[in-house]
Amino acid sequence: MPTSRPRLPRRRVALPLAAATLLVPVATACTSSADSGGSGGDQRLKVVMAFPPAQAMSPYGDDAVTLSRLAVVEGLTRLDRNGEAQPALAASWKRDGERAWEFTVREDAVFQDGTKLDAAAVVRSLTAAQKASPKPRVLSDTTLTATAAGAGADTVRITTKDADPLLPQRLANPSLSILSAAAYKDGKDGSKVNPAGHATGPFTLAEVNGAISATLERNDTYWGGKAKTPGVDVKFVADGTARANALRTKDVDVAEYVPISQASLLGDGLVHEFPSARTNGLSLNTGRGVFADPSMRAAAREAIDPEALVDGVYEGRADTAQGLLGPGVPWAADLRTAPTGRAKAAAPAEVSKTPEIVLATYTNRPELPEAATVVQQQLEKRGFTVKQVVRDYAQLEADALAGKYDAFIQARNTLLDTADPVSYLASDFTCDGSFNITQLCANPVDAAVDKAAALADTDARHRAEMTAEAAILGSDALVPLVHERFVQGYDDTRVQGVALDPMERTLITADTRIG
Repeated sequence: MPTSRPRLPRRRVALPLAAATLLVPVATACTSSADSGGSGGDQRLKVVMAFPPAQAMSPYGDDAVTLSRLAVVEGLTRLDRNGEAQPALAASWKRDGERAWEFTVREDAVFQDGTKLDAAAVVRSLTAAQKASPKPRVLSDTTLTATAAGAGADTVRITTKDADPLLPQRLANPSLSILSAAAYKDGKDGSKVNPAGHATGPFTLAEVNGAISATLERNDTYWGGKAKTPGVDVKFVADGTARANALRTKDVDVAEYVPISQASLLGDGLVHEFPSARTNGLSLNTGRGVFADPSMRAAAREAIDPEALVDGVYEGRADTAQGLLGPGVPWAADLRTAPTGRAKAAAPAEVSKTPEIVLATYTNRPELPEAATVVQQQLEKRGFTVKQVVRDYAQLEADALAGKYDAFIQARNTLLDTADPVSYLASDFTCDGSFNITQLCANPVDAAVDKAAALADTDARHRAEMTAEAAILGSDALVPLVHERFVQGYDDTRVQGVALDPMERTLITADTRIG
Protein backbone atom coordinates (compact mmCIF):
# COMPACT_ATOMS: atom_id res chain seq x y z
CA MET A 1 0.00 0.00 0.00
CA PRO A 2 1.50 3.42 -0.96
CA THR A 3 2.70 5.64 1.84
CA SER A 4 0.23 8.46 2.40
CA ARG A 5 0.60 12.03 3.56
CA PRO A 6 -1.81 13.46 6.13
CA ARG A 7 -5.01 14.21 4.30
CA LEU A 8 -5.95 17.86 3.96
CA PRO A 9 -9.62 18.78 4.32
CA ARG A 10 -11.43 19.41 1.05
CA ARG A 11 -14.59 21.33 0.60
CA ARG A 12 -16.33 22.33 -2.57
CA VAL A 13 -19.90 23.56 -2.52
CA ALA A 14 -21.96 24.14 -5.65
CA LEU A 15 -24.10 27.24 -5.68
CA PRO A 16 -27.86 26.72 -5.76
CA LEU A 17 -29.42 26.11 -9.16
CA ALA A 18 -32.17 28.52 -8.30
CA ALA A 19 -29.76 31.41 -8.13
CA ALA A 20 -31.10 34.81 -9.06
CA THR A 21 -31.51 35.42 -12.79
CA LEU A 22 -28.50 37.18 -14.31
CA LEU A 23 -29.28 40.23 -16.39
CA VAL A 24 -27.00 42.32 -18.57
CA PRO A 25 -26.90 45.98 -17.55
CA VAL A 26 -28.80 48.39 -19.78
CA ALA A 27 -25.57 49.93 -21.05
CA THR A 28 -24.45 46.71 -22.74
CA ALA A 29 -22.66 46.71 -26.06
CA CYS A 30 -24.67 43.82 -27.52
CA THR A 31 -27.51 43.97 -30.00
CA SER A 32 -31.04 42.74 -29.51
CA SER A 33 -32.64 40.05 -31.64
CA ALA A 34 -34.63 42.71 -33.43
CA ASP A 35 -31.42 44.45 -34.57
CA SER A 36 -29.82 41.77 -36.67
CA GLY A 37 -28.26 43.80 -39.44
CA GLY A 38 -24.60 44.07 -40.25
CA SER A 39 -22.56 41.05 -41.18
CA GLY A 40 -24.73 38.48 -39.42
CA GLY A 41 -27.81 36.60 -40.61
CA ASP A 42 -31.34 37.17 -39.41
CA GLN A 43 -32.17 33.78 -37.90
CA ARG A 44 -31.39 32.99 -34.27
CA LEU A 45 -29.90 29.65 -33.29
CA LYS A 46 -31.76 27.31 -30.97
CA VAL A 47 -29.45 25.11 -28.92
CA VAL A 48 -30.12 22.50 -26.24
CA MET A 49 -27.31 21.82 -23.72
CA ALA A 50 -26.95 18.79 -21.47
CA PHE A 51 -25.72 20.45 -18.28
CA PRO A 52 -27.67 23.22 -16.53
CA PRO A 53 -25.71 25.85 -14.62
CA ALA A 54 -24.39 24.33 -11.41
CA GLN A 55 -22.75 27.44 -9.96
CA ALA A 56 -24.89 30.32 -11.25
CA MET A 57 -22.59 30.69 -14.28
CA SER A 58 -19.50 31.27 -12.16
CA PRO A 59 -16.35 31.04 -14.29
CA TYR A 60 -14.58 29.09 -11.54
CA GLY A 61 -16.43 25.78 -11.95
CA ASP A 62 -17.82 23.63 -14.74
CA ASP A 63 -20.13 26.44 -15.84
CA ALA A 64 -17.03 28.07 -17.35
CA VAL A 65 -16.97 25.33 -19.97
CA THR A 66 -20.60 26.08 -20.84
CA LEU A 67 -19.72 29.75 -21.27
CA SER A 68 -16.83 28.78 -23.52
CA ARG A 69 -18.89 26.33 -25.58
CA LEU A 70 -21.44 29.11 -26.14
CA ALA A 71 -18.71 31.57 -27.26
CA VAL A 72 -19.31 34.01 -24.40
CA VAL A 73 -15.90 34.10 -22.68
CA GLU A 74 -12.28 34.17 -23.81
CA GLY A 75 -8.86 33.95 -22.22
CA LEU A 76 -5.47 35.33 -23.14
CA THR A 77 -4.88 32.32 -25.37
CA ARG A 78 -6.85 29.64 -27.17
CA LEU A 79 -5.94 26.09 -28.19
CA ASP A 80 -5.62 24.73 -31.70
CA ARG A 81 -6.49 21.17 -32.71
CA ASN A 82 -3.09 19.96 -31.52
CA GLY A 83 -3.50 21.55 -28.10
CA GLU A 84 -0.95 24.28 -28.82
CA ALA A 85 -1.56 27.79 -27.51
CA GLN A 86 -2.57 30.44 -30.06
CA PRO A 87 -3.24 34.18 -29.64
CA ALA A 88 -6.64 35.27 -28.32
CA LEU A 89 -6.87 38.28 -25.98
CA ALA A 90 -3.07 38.23 -25.91
CA ALA A 91 -1.53 39.11 -29.25
CA SER A 92 1.84 37.60 -28.31
CA TRP A 93 3.95 36.36 -25.39
CA LYS A 94 7.46 35.38 -24.43
CA ARG A 95 9.10 33.55 -21.58
CA ASP A 96 11.41 35.44 -19.22
CA GLY A 97 13.38 32.93 -17.18
CA GLU A 98 11.94 29.77 -15.66
CA ARG A 99 9.04 31.26 -13.71
CA ALA A 100 7.98 34.39 -15.60
CA TRP A 101 6.16 35.17 -18.83
CA GLU A 102 5.19 38.44 -20.50
CA PHE A 103 1.93 38.72 -22.46
CA THR A 104 1.06 41.62 -24.77
CA VAL A 105 -2.66 42.40 -24.59
CA ARG A 106 -4.61 42.78 -27.83
CA GLU A 107 -5.27 46.46 -28.61
CA ASP A 108 -8.58 46.05 -30.46
CA ALA A 109 -10.56 44.09 -27.85
CA VAL A 110 -13.43 45.71 -25.94
CA PHE A 111 -15.58 44.21 -23.19
CA GLN A 112 -19.25 43.66 -23.90
CA ASP A 113 -20.14 46.49 -21.49
CA GLY A 114 -18.12 48.93 -23.59
CA THR A 115 -15.02 49.22 -21.39
CA LYS A 116 -11.63 48.61 -22.94
CA LEU A 117 -9.50 45.58 -22.38
CA ASP A 118 -6.14 46.49 -20.88
CA ALA A 119 -3.41 44.97 -18.75
CA ALA A 120 -5.14 46.05 -15.52
CA ALA A 121 -8.27 44.09 -16.51
CA VAL A 122 -6.18 40.99 -17.15
CA VAL A 123 -4.45 41.33 -13.78
CA ARG A 124 -7.78 41.78 -12.01
CA SER A 125 -9.32 38.65 -13.57
CA LEU A 126 -6.33 36.39 -13.03
CA THR A 127 -5.92 37.58 -9.44
CA ALA A 128 -9.60 36.94 -8.72
CA ALA A 129 -9.33 33.42 -10.15
CA GLN A 130 -6.26 32.72 -8.02
CA LYS A 131 -8.11 33.87 -4.88
CA ALA A 132 -11.40 32.12 -5.70
CA SER A 133 -12.79 29.46 -3.37
CA PRO A 134 -13.10 26.77 -4.48
CA LYS A 135 -10.05 27.29 -6.64
CA PRO A 136 -10.52 26.48 -10.35
CA ARG A 137 -9.20 23.02 -11.23
CA VAL A 138 -6.72 24.49 -13.70
CA LEU A 139 -4.95 26.24 -10.81
CA SER A 140 -4.86 23.22 -8.51
CA ASP A 141 -1.20 22.56 -9.27
CA THR A 142 0.17 26.09 -9.60
CA THR A 143 0.02 29.63 -8.22
CA LEU A 144 -0.14 32.68 -10.51
CA THR A 145 0.87 36.25 -9.77
CA ALA A 146 -0.04 38.81 -12.44
CA THR A 147 1.20 42.40 -12.59
CA ALA A 148 0.91 45.22 -15.12
CA ALA A 149 3.86 47.36 -16.20
CA GLY A 150 1.97 50.57 -15.33
CA ALA A 151 -1.10 52.71 -16.02
CA GLY A 152 -2.39 52.12 -19.53
CA ALA A 153 0.15 49.39 -20.10
CA ASP A 154 -0.48 46.63 -22.62
CA THR A 155 1.95 44.15 -21.06
CA VAL A 156 1.12 41.69 -18.29
CA ARG A 157 3.85 39.85 -16.43
CA ILE A 158 2.79 36.51 -14.96
CA THR A 159 5.00 34.63 -12.55
CA THR A 160 4.42 31.18 -11.11
CA LYS A 161 5.57 29.65 -7.84
CA ASP A 162 7.37 26.90 -9.75
CA ALA A 163 8.45 26.61 -13.36
CA ASP A 164 5.34 26.16 -15.50
CA PRO A 165 6.10 25.29 -19.13
CA LEU A 166 2.36 24.90 -19.81
CA LEU A 167 1.36 28.42 -18.77
CA PRO A 168 0.24 29.56 -22.27
CA GLN A 169 -1.99 26.46 -22.58
CA ARG A 170 -3.22 26.94 -19.01
CA LEU A 171 -4.35 30.48 -19.75
CA ALA A 172 -6.69 29.17 -22.47
CA ASN A 173 -8.79 27.48 -19.80
CA PRO A 174 -12.33 28.95 -19.57
CA SER A 175 -11.94 29.42 -15.81
CA LEU A 176 -9.21 31.98 -16.55
CA SER A 177 -11.39 34.07 -18.84
CA ILE A 178 -10.89 37.82 -18.72
CA LEU A 179 -13.87 39.89 -17.53
CA SER A 180 -14.47 43.61 -17.02
CA ALA A 181 -14.40 45.36 -13.64
CA ALA A 182 -18.19 45.36 -13.39
CA ALA A 183 -18.22 41.53 -13.28
CA TYR A 184 -16.69 41.66 -9.80
CA LYS A 185 -18.70 44.50 -8.22
CA ASP A 186 -20.71 42.14 -6.00
CA GLY A 187 -17.69 40.47 -4.44
CA LYS A 188 -14.30 42.10 -4.05
CA ASP A 189 -12.84 38.77 -2.94
CA GLY A 190 -13.83 37.12 -6.22
CA SER A 191 -16.48 34.97 -4.56
CA LYS A 192 -19.25 36.47 -6.71
CA VAL A 193 -18.56 36.92 -10.39
CA ASN A 194 -21.19 37.82 -12.98
CA PRO A 195 -20.02 37.23 -16.58
CA ALA A 196 -23.30 38.48 -18.08
CA GLY A 197 -22.42 41.41 -20.31
CA HIS A 198 -18.85 41.60 -18.99
CA ALA A 199 -16.91 39.17 -21.21
CA THR A 200 -15.30 39.62 -24.64
CA GLY A 201 -16.68 36.77 -26.79
CA PRO A 202 -18.80 37.00 -29.95
CA PHE A 203 -21.96 36.41 -27.90
CA THR A 204 -23.13 38.21 -24.77
CA LEU A 205 -24.87 36.32 -21.99
CA ALA A 206 -28.02 38.42 -21.71
CA GLU A 207 -30.14 36.34 -19.35
CA VAL A 208 -30.08 33.08 -17.42
CA ASN A 209 -33.36 31.60 -16.27
CA GLY A 210 -32.07 29.36 -13.46
CA ALA A 211 -31.43 25.83 -14.70
CA ILE A 212 -33.95 26.13 -17.54
CA SER A 213 -32.69 28.44 -20.27
CA ALA A 214 -30.36 31.24 -21.29
CA THR A 215 -30.39 33.97 -23.90
CA LEU A 216 -27.34 35.12 -25.85
CA GLU A 217 -27.15 38.23 -28.03
CA ARG A 218 -24.57 39.03 -30.68
CA ASN A 219 -21.70 41.22 -29.51
CA ASP A 220 -21.36 43.75 -32.33
CA THR A 221 -18.07 45.08 -30.93
CA TYR A 222 -16.33 41.69 -31.01
CA TRP A 223 -12.70 42.11 -32.06
CA GLY A 224 -12.87 39.03 -34.27
CA GLY A 225 -15.83 40.31 -36.34
CA LYS A 226 -19.58 40.03 -35.85
CA ALA A 227 -21.11 36.62 -35.35
CA LYS A 228 -23.11 35.29 -38.28
CA THR A 229 -26.28 34.84 -36.25
CA PRO A 230 -27.97 37.59 -34.20
CA GLY A 231 -28.31 35.47 -31.10
CA VAL A 232 -28.67 32.06 -29.49
CA ASP A 233 -31.60 30.73 -27.47
CA VAL A 234 -30.36 28.02 -25.12
CA LYS A 235 -32.30 25.39 -23.22
CA PHE A 236 -30.77 23.16 -20.55
CA VAL A 237 -32.18 19.64 -20.72
CA ALA A 238 -30.54 16.85 -18.73
CA ASP A 239 -32.66 14.13 -20.37
CA GLY A 240 -30.76 12.90 -23.44
CA THR A 241 -33.81 11.42 -25.16
CA ALA A 242 -35.58 14.76 -24.81
CA ARG A 243 -32.60 16.51 -26.43
CA ALA A 244 -32.67 14.05 -29.33
CA ASN A 245 -36.43 14.45 -29.74
CA ALA A 246 -36.06 18.22 -29.83
CA LEU A 247 -33.58 17.85 -32.69
CA ARG A 248 -35.77 15.33 -34.52
CA THR A 249 -38.82 17.62 -34.38
CA LYS A 250 -36.71 20.69 -35.32
CA ASP A 251 -37.48 22.43 -32.04
CA VAL A 252 -33.72 23.05 -31.80
CA ASP A 253 -30.96 23.48 -34.35
CA VAL A 254 -28.11 21.99 -32.32
CA ALA A 255 -28.34 19.29 -29.64
CA GLU A 256 -25.35 18.75 -27.38
CA TYR A 257 -24.33 15.16 -26.56
CA VAL A 258 -26.86 13.00 -28.39
CA PRO A 259 -27.35 9.69 -26.52
CA ILE A 260 -25.88 6.62 -28.16
CA SER A 261 -29.29 4.97 -28.00
CA GLN A 262 -30.74 7.77 -30.14
CA ALA A 263 -27.92 8.08 -32.68
CA SER A 264 -29.09 5.32 -35.04
CA LEU A 265 -32.68 6.58 -34.81
CA LEU A 266 -31.69 10.10 -35.85
CA GLY A 267 -29.61 8.98 -38.82
CA ASP A 268 -26.27 10.12 -40.21
CA GLY A 269 -27.59 13.46 -41.42
CA LEU A 270 -28.29 14.58 -37.86
CA VAL A 271 -25.53 12.74 -35.99
CA HIS A 272 -21.87 13.74 -36.02
CA GLU A 273 -19.52 11.36 -34.22
CA PHE A 274 -15.86 12.19 -33.52
CA PRO A 275 -13.10 11.02 -31.18
CA SER A 276 -12.62 12.57 -27.77
CA ALA A 277 -10.14 12.78 -24.93
CA ARG A 278 -12.84 11.69 -22.49
CA THR A 279 -12.42 8.63 -20.27
CA ASN A 280 -15.36 7.22 -18.34
CA GLY A 281 -14.20 5.65 -15.12
CA LEU A 282 -15.32 4.14 -11.84
CA SER A 283 -13.88 6.28 -9.02
CA LEU A 284 -13.47 4.35 -5.78
CA ASN A 285 -13.41 6.21 -2.46
CA THR A 286 -9.97 5.52 -0.97
CA GLY A 287 -10.64 7.70 2.07
CA ARG A 288 -13.37 5.81 3.89
CA GLY A 289 -15.66 2.80 3.70
CA VAL A 290 -15.19 -0.48 1.89
CA PHE A 291 -12.78 0.86 -0.73
CA ALA A 292 -10.36 2.36 1.77
CA ASP A 293 -9.01 -1.22 1.69
CA PRO A 294 -6.77 -1.64 -1.40
CA SER A 295 -7.68 -5.33 -1.66
CA MET A 296 -11.35 -4.41 -2.04
CA ARG A 297 -10.50 -1.88 -4.74
CA ALA A 298 -8.54 -4.59 -6.53
CA ALA A 299 -11.53 -6.92 -6.26
CA ALA A 300 -13.78 -4.25 -7.78
CA ARG A 301 -11.32 -3.73 -10.64
CA GLU A 302 -11.20 -7.46 -11.35
CA ALA A 303 -15.00 -7.57 -11.36
CA ILE A 304 -15.36 -5.00 -14.15
CA ASP A 305 -15.67 -6.08 -17.78
CA PRO A 306 -15.31 -2.91 -19.91
CA GLU A 307 -15.99 -4.75 -23.18
CA ALA A 308 -19.51 -5.52 -22.02
CA LEU A 309 -20.05 -1.77 -21.64
CA VAL A 310 -18.67 -0.97 -25.10
CA ASP A 311 -20.80 -3.61 -26.81
CA GLY A 312 -23.96 -3.22 -24.75
CA VAL A 313 -24.34 0.30 -23.43
CA TYR A 314 -22.34 2.15 -26.10
CA GLU A 315 -23.36 -0.01 -29.08
CA GLY A 316 -19.78 -0.02 -30.34
CA ARG A 317 -19.53 3.82 -30.32
CA ALA A 318 -16.75 3.82 -27.69
CA ASP A 319 -13.35 2.22 -27.15
CA THR A 320 -12.46 -0.19 -24.36
CA ALA A 321 -10.37 1.71 -21.82
CA GLN A 322 -6.70 0.74 -21.69
CA GLY A 323 -5.74 3.33 -19.09
CA LEU A 324 -6.55 6.85 -17.97
CA LEU A 325 -5.61 8.30 -21.37
CA GLY A 326 -7.28 6.99 -24.49
CA PRO A 327 -7.22 7.53 -28.28
CA GLY A 328 -7.87 11.24 -27.82
CA VAL A 329 -4.33 11.40 -26.41
CA PRO A 330 -2.61 9.67 -29.34
CA TRP A 331 0.91 9.53 -27.88
CA ALA A 332 -0.18 7.71 -24.69
CA ALA A 333 -0.47 4.16 -26.05
CA ASP A 334 3.18 3.91 -27.12
CA LEU A 335 4.45 5.17 -23.75
CA ARG A 336 2.11 3.23 -21.46
CA THR A 337 3.70 1.02 -18.78
CA ALA A 338 2.15 -1.58 -16.51
CA PRO A 339 0.46 -0.39 -13.29
CA THR A 340 2.74 -0.45 -10.28
CA GLY A 341 2.07 -1.38 -6.65
CA ARG A 342 -1.28 -3.12 -7.05
CA ALA A 343 -2.67 -4.98 -4.05
CA LYS A 344 -3.88 -8.56 -4.21
CA ALA A 345 -7.63 -8.71 -4.74
CA ALA A 346 -9.84 -9.84 -1.88
CA ALA A 347 -11.54 -13.21 -2.39
CA PRO A 348 -15.30 -13.30 -3.10
CA ALA A 349 -15.92 -14.74 0.35
CA GLU A 350 -14.26 -11.71 1.95
CA VAL A 351 -16.09 -9.30 -0.36
CA SER A 352 -19.49 -10.77 0.55
CA LYS A 353 -18.93 -9.80 4.21
CA THR A 354 -18.52 -6.09 3.46
CA PRO A 355 -21.26 -3.49 4.08
CA GLU A 356 -23.45 -2.20 1.27
CA ILE A 357 -21.68 0.25 -1.04
CA VAL A 358 -23.29 3.29 -2.67
CA LEU A 359 -22.61 3.67 -6.39
CA ALA A 360 -23.54 7.08 -7.80
CA THR A 361 -23.70 8.60 -11.27
CA TYR A 362 -25.61 11.28 -13.11
CA THR A 363 -28.36 11.54 -15.70
CA ASN A 364 -26.87 14.29 -17.87
CA ARG A 365 -25.01 11.70 -19.92
CA PRO A 366 -27.68 9.06 -20.54
CA GLU A 367 -25.20 6.22 -21.03
CA LEU A 368 -23.89 6.58 -17.48
CA PRO A 369 -27.01 5.30 -15.66
CA GLU A 370 -27.04 2.33 -18.04
CA ALA A 371 -23.34 1.78 -17.39
CA ALA A 372 -23.99 1.99 -13.65
CA THR A 373 -26.56 -0.80 -13.90
CA VAL A 374 -24.09 -3.04 -15.74
CA VAL A 375 -21.30 -2.19 -13.28
CA GLN A 376 -23.63 -2.89 -10.36
CA GLN A 377 -24.38 -6.34 -11.78
CA GLN A 378 -20.68 -7.06 -12.27
CA LEU A 379 -19.81 -5.96 -8.74
CA GLU A 380 -22.66 -8.00 -7.24
CA LYS A 381 -21.44 -11.04 -9.15
CA ARG A 382 -18.14 -10.60 -7.30
CA GLY A 383 -19.96 -10.47 -3.95
CA PHE A 384 -20.51 -6.74 -3.31
CA THR A 385 -23.91 -5.44 -2.20
CA VAL A 386 -24.63 -2.30 -4.20
CA LYS A 387 -27.12 0.55 -3.92
CA GLN A 388 -27.42 3.04 -6.79
CA VAL A 389 -27.89 6.81 -6.56
CA VAL A 390 -28.67 8.47 -9.90
CA ARG A 391 -29.42 12.19 -10.12
CA ASP A 392 -28.67 15.31 -12.11
CA TYR A 393 -24.95 16.14 -11.93
CA ALA A 394 -25.54 19.44 -10.14
CA GLN A 395 -27.19 17.52 -7.30
CA LEU A 396 -24.29 15.10 -6.93
CA GLU A 397 -21.09 17.07 -7.43
CA ALA A 398 -20.66 18.53 -3.95
CA ASP A 399 -21.31 15.17 -2.25
CA ALA A 400 -19.00 13.34 -4.64
CA LEU A 401 -16.17 15.78 -3.96
CA ALA A 402 -16.81 15.48 -0.22
CA GLY A 403 -16.35 11.69 -0.43
CA LYS A 404 -19.91 10.76 0.48
CA TYR A 405 -20.18 7.94 -2.09
CA ASP A 406 -18.27 4.68 -2.13
CA ALA A 407 -18.07 4.63 -5.91
CA PHE A 408 -18.81 7.21 -8.58
CA ILE A 409 -19.03 6.79 -12.35
CA GLN A 410 -18.09 9.91 -14.26
CA ALA A 411 -17.06 10.97 -17.75
CA ARG A 412 -13.88 13.07 -17.53
CA ASN A 413 -12.08 14.93 -20.31
CA THR A 414 -8.41 14.31 -19.59
CA LEU A 415 -7.25 17.32 -21.65
CA LEU A 416 -9.88 19.81 -20.56
CA ASP A 417 -7.80 21.92 -18.21
CA THR A 418 -4.52 22.58 -20.07
CA ALA A 419 -4.67 20.34 -23.18
CA ASP A 420 -2.01 18.32 -21.39
CA PRO A 421 -3.02 15.56 -18.96
CA VAL A 422 -0.72 16.75 -16.17
CA SER A 423 -3.41 19.16 -14.95
CA TYR A 424 -6.01 16.38 -14.92
CA LEU A 425 -3.66 14.07 -13.03
CA ALA A 426 -2.95 16.78 -10.45
CA SER A 427 -6.55 17.88 -9.85
CA ASP A 428 -8.05 14.38 -9.74
CA PHE A 429 -5.45 12.24 -7.99
CA THR A 430 -3.09 14.27 -5.79
CA CYS A 431 -3.46 15.03 -2.09
CA ASP A 432 -4.28 18.69 -2.71
CA GLY A 433 -6.25 18.08 -5.90
CA SER A 434 -9.37 20.23 -6.18
CA PHE A 435 -11.36 17.56 -8.07
CA ASN A 436 -10.21 14.49 -6.18
CA ILE A 437 -13.38 12.38 -6.08
CA THR A 438 -11.36 9.26 -5.24
CA GLN A 439 -9.90 11.05 -2.17
CA LEU A 440 -6.53 9.54 -3.15
CA CYS A 441 -3.51 10.82 -1.20
CA ALA A 442 -0.41 8.79 -2.01
CA ASN A 443 3.17 10.06 -2.00
CA PRO A 444 4.29 8.05 -5.09
CA VAL A 445 1.45 9.57 -7.12
CA ASP A 446 2.12 13.12 -5.94
CA ALA A 447 5.84 12.75 -6.65
CA ALA A 448 5.22 11.40 -10.16
CA VAL A 449 2.75 14.17 -11.01
CA ASP A 450 5.05 16.86 -9.60
CA LYS A 451 7.92 15.57 -11.72
CA ALA A 452 5.84 15.65 -14.89
CA ALA A 453 4.58 19.16 -14.18
CA ALA A 454 8.12 20.51 -13.87
CA LEU A 455 9.37 19.23 -17.23
CA ALA A 456 9.57 21.67 -20.13
CA ASP A 457 10.53 19.09 -22.74
CA THR A 458 7.31 17.68 -24.20
CA ASP A 459 8.53 14.12 -24.76
CA ALA A 460 10.05 13.89 -21.28
CA ARG A 461 6.85 15.25 -19.73
CA HIS A 462 4.75 12.70 -21.59
CA ARG A 463 6.93 9.83 -20.32
CA ALA A 464 6.65 11.15 -16.78
CA GLU A 465 2.87 11.44 -17.13
CA MET A 466 2.65 7.79 -18.08
CA THR A 467 4.72 6.89 -15.01
CA ALA A 468 2.13 8.80 -12.98
CA GLU A 469 -0.67 6.95 -14.77
CA ALA A 470 0.93 3.63 -13.82
CA ALA A 471 1.07 4.69 -10.16
CA ILE A 472 -2.57 5.84 -10.15
CA LEU A 473 -3.78 2.66 -11.83
CA GLY A 474 -1.69 0.69 -9.35
CA SER A 475 -3.65 2.22 -6.50
CA ASP A 476 -6.95 1.10 -8.10
CA ALA A 477 -8.43 4.44 -7.09
CA LEU A 478 -10.05 4.62 -10.53
CA VAL A 479 -11.07 1.75 -12.78
CA PRO A 480 -11.14 2.97 -16.42
CA LEU A 481 -14.26 1.82 -18.24
CA VAL A 482 -14.47 3.25 -21.76
CA HIS A 483 -13.05 6.04 -23.89
CA GLU A 484 -15.99 7.99 -25.29
CA ARG A 485 -16.63 9.20 -28.78
CA PHE A 486 -18.65 12.42 -28.89
CA VAL A 487 -21.96 12.57 -30.72
CA GLN A 488 -23.32 16.05 -31.41
CA GLY A 489 -26.60 16.59 -33.20
CA TYR A 490 -27.44 19.05 -35.99
CA ASP A 491 -28.73 19.00 -39.55
CA ASP A 492 -25.64 19.60 -41.67
CA THR A 493 -27.78 20.58 -44.67
CA ARG A 494 -29.00 23.72 -42.87
CA VAL A 495 -26.70 24.40 -39.88
CA GLN A 496 -23.14 25.46 -40.57
CA GLY A 497 -20.11 26.23 -38.43
CA VAL A 498 -20.70 23.92 -35.43
CA ALA A 499 -17.35 23.11 -33.80
CA LEU A 500 -16.57 19.43 -33.22
CA ASP A 501 -13.89 19.85 -30.59
CA PRO A 502 -12.32 16.79 -28.91
CA MET A 503 -11.28 18.99 -25.99
CA GLU A 504 -14.86 20.29 -25.51
CA ARG A 505 -13.88 23.95 -25.35
CA THR A 506 -16.01 25.05 -28.31
CA LEU A 507 -19.38 24.19 -29.82
CA ILE A 508 -21.08 27.41 -30.97
CA THR A 509 -18.74 29.92 -32.61
CA ALA A 510 -18.97 33.24 -34.40
CA ASP A 511 -19.34 31.24 -37.62
CA THR A 512 -22.23 29.02 -36.46
CA ARG A 513 -25.36 29.89 -38.41
CA ILE A 514 -28.51 28.69 -40.16
CA GLY A 515 -28.09 28.26 -43.91
